[in-house]
Amino acid sequence: MPIRPPNLDDRSFDDLVAEALSRIPAHTPEWTHARVGDPGRTIVELFAWLTDTLLYRANLIPERQRLAFLRLLGVQMRPALPAKGIVTVSNDPQATQAVMLQPLATIKGVVNFETRAEMTVFPVTAELYYKRLLAPAEAVKLADIVQGLQQAYQLQSAAIPYVTTPIFAAAKPDPQGFDLIKQTVDQCLWIAILAAEPKFVDAARLAIGTNSVGGQPLLNVGVMPAIAVPDLFEEIGTRARIPHVWEISTGQEIAGVPQYLSLNVIADSTSGLTRRGVIRLAMPSPNYIGAPTNDVRTRLNAGTGDRPPRIDAPEVAARLVTWLRLRPSRHDLQTLSLSWMGINAIEIDQRQTLTGRVIGESDGSADQEFQLPGQAIEPETLQIQVEETGRGYQPWVAIDDLALAGQNASVYRLDSEAGTIRFGNGVQGQIPETGRRIRVALMRSGGGIVGNLPANSLNGITAKDVRGTLVTKLKVQQPLPMQGGVESETLAEAETRIPGLFRHRDRAVTADDYQRLAAETPGVRLGRVEVLPRFKPQQRRFDIPGVVSVMVLPFQESLELPNPRVDRPLLESVQSYLDSRRPLATELYVIGCEYVPIGVSVGVQIQNGFGQDGVLLAVRKALQRFLFAIAPGGIDEKGWSLGRTVKARELEVVVARVPGVLAVLNIRLFQQMGAPVRWQSVSEVSLAAWQLPELLAVVVVADEDAPETLTSIPFGDRSGVAVPVVPEVC
Repeated sequence: MPIRPPNLDDRSFDDLVAEALSRIPAHTPEWTHARVGDPGRTIVELFAWLTDTLLYRANLIPERQRLAFLRLLGVQMRPALPAKGIVTVSNDPQATQAVMLQPLATIKGVVNFETRAEMTVFPVTAELYYKRLLAPAEAVKLADIVQGLQQAYQLQSAAIPYVTTPIFAAAKPDPQGFDLIKQTVDQCLWIAILAAEPKFVDAARLAIGTNSVGGQPLLNVGVMPAIAVPDLFEEIGTRARIPHVWEISTGQEIAGVPQYLSLNVIADSTSGLTRRGVIRLAMPSPNYIGAPTNDVRTRLNAGTGDRPPRIDAPEVAARLVTWLRLRPSRHDLQTLSLSWMGINAIEIDQRQTLTGRVIGESDGSADQEFQLPGQAIEPETLQIQVEETGRGYQPWVAIDDLALAGQNASVYRLDSEAGTIRFGNGVQGQIPETGRRIRVALMRSGGGIVGNLPANSLNGITAKDVRGTLVTKLKVQQPLPMQGGVESETLAEAETRIPGLFRHRDRAVTADDYQRLAAETPGVRLGRVEVLPRFKPQQRRFDIPGVVSVMVLPFQESLELPNPRVDRPLLESVQSYLDSRRPLATELYVIGCEYVPIGVSVGVQIQNGFGQDGVLLAVRKALQRFLFAIAPGGIDEKGWSLGRTVKARELEVVVARVPGVLAVLNIRLFQQMGAPVRWQSVSEVSLAAWQLPELLAVVVVADEDAPETLTSIPFGDRSGVAVPVVPEVC
């Protein structure tokens, strides 16, 4: 929303009429019934209308003054940012040909999204497998079988048994991550490309290796790396690309060794498997696409050595078109964790596209401003055209500051948040000719937190192929949640940036500069920023000259556990934004906090007339709120203060203030010690300057003393420990 200051007088027409009528008994008591339609009532309404008009014009005075002042500063409110994500698109199961879709296809859901680039939808699906190492118990149980297989295959070296195991089944991501290096026998991820039915296998190979509109066919592979929370004292910088190779099986063997072809990566928005994105692989011609036989009756050594994993499900093996293989290209790589992967994937965002819209007509005046049909405009895609005599519509160019434009420059300035464009005054920037129309040739706009949708929220697509024909029978699958949507800047947030603009002018010098600039990092929403001057996190030492550490925590609406924790992409974003603004000799670190697990048990006496369950729940919530890491936690409701000791006496005061609590019988504070979890009763919990409390256990009882021990964590991590079981195979 554009900047709108408070009204000088916010009375409406109805308020003015009501105020005048309320004065009648005091000034004209003989007028006893001011009904609607009465001549006196009509006069009152007339003057109320005139007063309302005057108030409207008076309220425009401070707005115009403030907007003029902000224009001189060049300050604009930050626009909303769109949510982004990845979806997979599948064609009709009976289709035998690939379909190339134009960019900007609409993905339908509660909030519509659009694709960012063109894509080819191949008539295939994918199942992912890896060669899983045997568990110790399995290895003991199958030792005799493994020895027999070694003799049957006549292997000269020791046999390393594995189990062909599916991963990311039903397109569901693995939140814990799958480590390609540590959890596999061969450090490879195998993608089985499958046709809808066995009779379509040959047609699928032809479709994969042929581009109907010319050029080399490209297969889109969506990737979501497992993004772990970095260590508090890890030095954050841009992550190096992970060296890896994509290969495709040909189905041929040379001297008993299966043949694979390396695939060229045409585009990679994952930055080398370091972030979520799509990798576009160039496919070979159809005669180089195939799969080794999977039938042990015709090939005894199927699945051995460097061959793809053996699939023992005949209905799946019969649909096998080819294998894609992802493997690291360096042997010293320690980890390569993935949360999800799929084919026929495309990146989407929350913006919508508009073309060919006339937005107004020039009146020949200076500094004309026109409203665009939308807000939160994407500047890179905006194309403005102005009608010129004898030339038709001509493109004009966006500029950051009209004061720098020449007299005849065909330029305009965009306010992305407000959704407006402004033209020059004839001295700085050309004025559009009188009576000529202004048109939006292309524009993409949209954003906000409404686009942060959970997985499986998007289910439809409206797309055209490269020939402009509407494509039907396409299906969309959304395995990952949409993320990154941020609301536009509020008036209060914009005003707080103005003093900082004069102080640091986008340079980080003082601690306040670092705090403000970190909070302004584009693309992230922070809940708290703290600056630790002269603190070097690796050494946990203060008073180190030339060092600045910035602690950040992401925004979290609810008080539910776990407490907000930073991940590496967030730290990288803040680090990158601050790094270009710090003094050259400053050593900068961006870190998260270290949480200290604590627990509390409370015994309270409840007032008559209050429900016991409601009061006990309110006590838990009050403690959780008071000890929370970001606002509204802490005494000042800005988050628990860094380094502040947690004291049982302060918690007792918080509990006593809860409505319905007549008295606090006693309260006990606990600190988690060692592993397994063990709670030790303490009078207070001391925290270092980089630590914050995390309330994992709360036990509140009524009309009795607080428990002396804690044996459960009712508000702790709900994810639990997954214990898989191995089913028996008949």
